[in-house]
Amino acid sequence: QVQLAESGGRLLQAGDSLRLSCAASGLTFSSYNMGWFRQAPGKEREFVAAISRSAGSTLYADSVKGRFTIARDNAKNTVYLQMNSLKPEDTAVYYCAGSRLYGLVVAAGLYDSWGQGTQVTVSS
Repeated sequence: QVQLAESGGRLLQAGDSLRLSCAASGLTFSSYNMGWFRQAPGKEREFVAAISRSAGSTLYADSVKGRFTIARDNAKNTVYLQMNSLKPEDTAVYYCAGSRLYGLVVAAGLYDSWGQGTQVTVSS
């Protein structure tokens, strides 16, 4: 059974940094492209970042480009999201997800495994 478990979310102030982790089990981690999504109250889930199987390629939403960095450690079956210069508008539940498609994708519907999410709250 595939399990993705996010951790690291907490309450922070604007300008702070935070690293989220997502530990995977029950799957061949290196066979999955991995992504991070977020969902704020009353809004749809939106793409944040994605990383390819070998970490050779990454993709970011314009809203986080230059502030967030996605990384993975296939030996630890873990994907990370380093978030710097956080803003109140980054407040959301952050989810990691896995996709077996060949390329990096931004559509949530193209990811077939999801974690339960971790709350990140940024105060002004």
